[in-house]
Amino acid sequence: MEEEDKRLKELQLEAESCLLMGSEAGMGCPWVLMTEGKVEADQRSIYVGNVDYGGTAEELESHFNSCGRINRVTILCDKFSGHPKGSVYAYIEFEQKSSVKAAVELDESIFRGRVIKVLPKRTNMPGISSTDRGGRRGRFQARGGLIPRWGYYGGQPVRLRGRTYRGRARLLPWYFPY
Repeated sequence: MEEEDKRLKELQLEAESCLLMGSEAGMGCPWVLMTEGKVEADQRSIYVGNVDYGGTAEELESHFNSCGRINRVTILCDKFSGHPKGSVYAYIEFEQKSSVKAAVELDESIFRGRVIKVLPKRTNMPGISSTDRGGRRGRFQARGGLIPRWGYYGGQPVRLRGRTYRGRARLLPWYFPY
């Protein structure tokens, strides 16, 4: 137990030193190296959208074989059923960056009777989400009124402090599934 505590403290000190020393000294940190390798691999990869449900990795590899040598073809599948998840898309990683430009030329080509979308793969930055916009999602409030887009709060709802009485119906949900 004491050995685990020592090891945990060593790892915490190492992580803090990597973060405090900045980018020059942080190059020795394993997660910095991992993200650099991931960024480099993403620059050699493409996104292929609107892939046919019956499409396999071998068929995609043969379709993009003229662009250059392929390291890996990834089609996201459900781990229980083995069937592709939702709308089918794939990622293809090449050995060279120049192959990505040649592959993007195959945008809107026909693969198994469907027009596919080919784009360079984007790199996700940690802590930046494309889906989390903050604030309210819609334009309408629960009671049917519009959220004003002007004023001091810039469209954000005013939060009341303390308990306010809004009637009995306010405490119950508007939808009862049973």
